[in-house]
Amino acid sequence: MKKNIIIVVNPVSGALEKKEIVDSTLLFAKNENLEPILYETSGKKDVENIKNLYNIHKPERIIIIGGDGTIRMVAEAIAKEDVILGIIPAGSANGFALDLDLQLTLEKNLEVAFLHQFMEVDIITINDKISIHLSDLGLNAELIKNYEQGEIHGKWGYALNTITTLFDSGEPFTAKVKANNETFGYVAIMIVIANAKKYGTGVVINPNGVMNDGKFELVILKNFDLIIFGQIISGNMPSDPDDVEIISTDKATIELDAPVSFQIDGEYCGTETKLDIKILHKQLKIAVL
Repeated sequence: MKKNIIIVVNPVSGALEKKEIVDSTLLFAKNENLEPILYETSGKKDVENIKNLYNIHKPERIIIIGGDGTIRMVAEAIAKEDVILGIIPAGSANGFALDLDLQLTLEKNLEVAFLHQFMEVDIITINDKISIHLSDLGLNAELIKNYEQGEIHGKWGYALNTITTLFDSGEPFTAKVKANNETFGYVAIMIVIANAKKYGTGVVINPNGVMNDGKFELVILKNFDLIIFGQIISGNMPSDPDDVEIISTDKATIELDAPVSFQIDGEYCGTETKLDIKILHKQLKIAVL
C-alpha cells in the first residue's frame, strides 16, 4: 500500500507559473511510490482544509510549493502534529528557504523536500498569530502594503515599491519595549521581530539570528538615511547604538503610542498598537540539506 503525501501549492504566489513545478513534484512523488494528494490554496478556509486533509491522510511529510506565507499557513494548520515539511520555494520572497539554504535547483529541492532528514525550528507567536521567519512594524510593513496594493508583483514589484516607500514613508513612531525583565523606550523607524537572519531579498537584518536557539531578536532601527540603507543592503548592519539596537529574548511586549503598520512573514496585517510576543522552541520539522 502506498504512503500518502500532501502537496500544498499556492497558485498565485510570486507571480510564477507553477505548472512545471507541480508536474515535477507529482512525478517525483509517484517515482518514490507515494500517493500524492494535491491541494491548491484559495484564500478561503485554507488552514481548516489543510488540517482536515492531514487528519484524513496522516502523511509523514507535507510538500509546500510557495513562499513564506504559504509555509506559515501550513505551519498553523499542523501545529503540534508530528510531520515533516518539505519546501519548494516559489514565492515573491522566499526568506525562510533562503535562511535554510534551500534556494536550489528544482531537482535538488525535490530531493531535499522528499528524502532528506529534518531539523526542528522555532516559531514565534505574535498576538497569538504564528510567525516563522521575520515580522516587523513600520517601514517594511508599509513597503509590503504598497506591494500588495500595486499591480506589479515578483521581484520587480518589490524593487519599485522599495524606492517609493523609502522616500515617501519612514515616519518615526514611539514604542515601549518590555523584554528580559527590563523596559525600554524608543523612537524608531522600524522594529523587526526576527527568528532568522535574512529577508527574501538576501538582506541581512539580524546577523545573530538562529532558528532553533529558543530565542528571537528585536531589531530596532532608530534612524534611516541613504548611508544606513546602503550599509544594510550591502550586508554591513550599522553598529552604532544610536542607529540600531538588537535585543535577544524569548518573550517581549511592544506598546505603541499610535497605530503602526505591521506585517508577518511578508503578509500585511493592518496596524497594531500592542504586540505580545513569545518563542515556541523547536515546533516545526523542516527537511534540510
